[in-house]
Amino acid sequence: MLTVGLNHVATLTNDAARLHRFYEEVFEAEVVRDGPEVDGNDAVRLSIIKIGPWAELNVFEIEGNTEADRQQPMFGRGRLDHFALQAASIGSFETIRDRLIARGAADSFVTDFGQILSIFFRDPDGLEGEVCITNPDAVPGVTNPPGTPAARYVVTGS
Repeated sequence: MLTVGLNHVATLTNDAARLHRFYEEVFEAEVVRDGPEVDGNDAVRLSIIKIGPWAELNVFEIEGNTEADRQQPMFGRGRLDHFALQAASIGSFETIRDRLIARGAADSFVTDFGQILSIFFRDPDGLEGEVCITNPDAVPGVTNPPGTPAARYVVTGS
């Protein structure tokens, strides 16, 4: 394989500061650039949020642009439907999950796809995201369809 993962996803926002706070507080991401895309022209603000060793969100806030307000159901969102982040460990996955739930950005459901566990979330602009981690309970060769609950996160009644 000639690649090592995602470099960046470009997205639009109407409130870069709000988006920065979300990714900093939930994912401990770092804003490494924030300002006009072109010096002297404040109509287009570009911020870069580092979300992993080689991965970033390139966030554009464009004066008068309302695209960030449009939302569609899954697979009706145009070319970019959602993006997935890889958690560093199962502990990191659980910390992120707790933070997303606390913010109302995700429910508690974790999908067991077999080899990976996944939780979906929406950022403050409504962009769908997913956090994945290698499933420590995986059975080799077993895959599961979407909607399969991860047993370790199912709360049973008393």
